[in-house]
Amino acid sequence: MLIEILGKAEFKTRKEAAWAITNATSGGTPDQIRFIIHEGCIRPLCDLLTVMDNKIVQVALNGLENILKQGEQEAKQHVSGVNPYAEKIEECFGLDKIEFLQSHENHDIYLKAAFIIEQYFGTVEDDVKVTPQVNPESQEYLFGTQENVPMQGFQF
Repeated sequence: MLIEILGKAEFKTRKEAAWAITNATSGGTPDQIRFIIHEGCIRPLCDLLTVMDNKIVQVALNGLENILKQGEQEAKQHVSGVNPYAEKIEECFGLDKIEFLQSHENHDIYLKAAFIIEQYFGTVEDDVKVTPQVNPESQEYLFGTQENVPMQGFQF
């Protein structure tokens, strides 16, 4: 019922539901948090990231961060090592909304959004994969290996 209110009620009521959900994700047991997630709280929390009320945006970010923390714990227990709740947030375009909040005028919202992205969605390993290596002698970028190129070059 509370999650239905979070997604469909008038804004003032949705705000109260957001507070309740975020408090539950903050102080609840892992089983309680999983239950709230299973009931569908992620999408409506992500939807609140686009409202004009800065306090509610912060509340939604806090709730999502708490959910992501729980997902990290669960990821450590599974072979895949993937945070299942990060995937759910991405599926409902929550990551796009969080990325957009990195340009928010409110400094606290900007900081929280940047932290969530860095902590739960971006890794240094990803950056290493897309950044070309540098040849230490010539100080030039190496954009690929020449291992598969025939000695005489390609014949077209």
